[in-house]
Amino acid sequence: MAKENLPLVTIGVCVRNAASTIREAIESIIAQDYPHELMEVIFVDDGSKDETLSIIKEYAAQMDVRARLFQHEWQGLGYSRNIVVENASGKYIIWVDGDMILLKDHVRKQVEFMEKHPEVAVGKGKCVLYTEHSIVAYLEDLMFIMEFSKDRFREVYKPLGTGGAIYRCNAIKEIGGFNQKFGKACEDIDVEAKMRNAGWLLCITPATFYERRRSSWKSLWYEYFWHGFGAYTAKDAIKYSRSTLYRFFPLIAILILISYSTDAYKKFYKKRVFLLPFHWFFKRTGWLTGFLINYFNSKLKRV
Repeated sequence: MAKENLPLVTIGVCVRNAASTIREAIESIIAQDYPHELMEVIFVDDGSKDETLSIIKEYAAQMDVRARLFQHEWQGLGYSRNIVVENASGKYIIWVDGDMILLKDHVRKQVEFMEKHPEVAVGKGKCVLYTEHSIVAYLEDLMFIMEFSKDRFREVYKPLGTGGAIYRCNAIKEIGGFNQKFGKACEDIDVEAKMRNAGWLLCITPATFYERRRSSWKSLWYEYFWHGFGAYTAKDAIKYSRSTLYRFFPLIAILILISYSTDAYKKFYKKRVFLLPFHWFFKRTGWLTGFLINYFNSKLKRV
């Protein structure tokens, strides 16, 4: 695509307490091979208590990409993402989490895909295996890789998430942006459901990125606990198909996970891949715990 025909792209970076990883995320944005004059970065700091804000200011002052910074006390991801949506000048928004590293062609490949597919509202890039991982992070990376390994270039119905995804600006504005009542999780699932209901497609793209996953079982539990907690709040938006729900039954889940483990072993030749079933049940137990606690809390409030 000729440079004069390329659209302006907004990079949305919504972070909180990401001082240990935000430098690599920003440097990967600066390293993009997409024309920098056609990129802008909107940083939103959601009440960080560490050095995240000062690191962003340091980089924003010297970037050759236009950068804007918004900062507020903690309001949640829905609120922060809406700041990006409301201030974006780009035709597209590419979401970059504070623990992500984009490959240098990420923005270009995302834009090329969306320009060729005007019916698509969200294009999710694919994560690749990060080398400096604990066993917990390795298994989490591996699960994402195997789950999306067969979904390249076609519409998908599983939750995609915002990190590493490109959003069509007019599509996100059409459905009213993100729901701000979801504090810690599921604002993305809610948006995806609304976009599908509005007739848009959600797809996997050829763009790739690295992501630093949770490095301990405790932190993994905490993450999925809040995913489950948020899922109850967003339960009216989450309407899984019957085929998707079947995947949560223990026997079917075990068969799927054995298949993933076998395919992963053929791909990476690491025996640790056969821990995937244990890893899956561990984090799903955390998810279910969060969901049930929110469920019972809601029931008690009604009494």
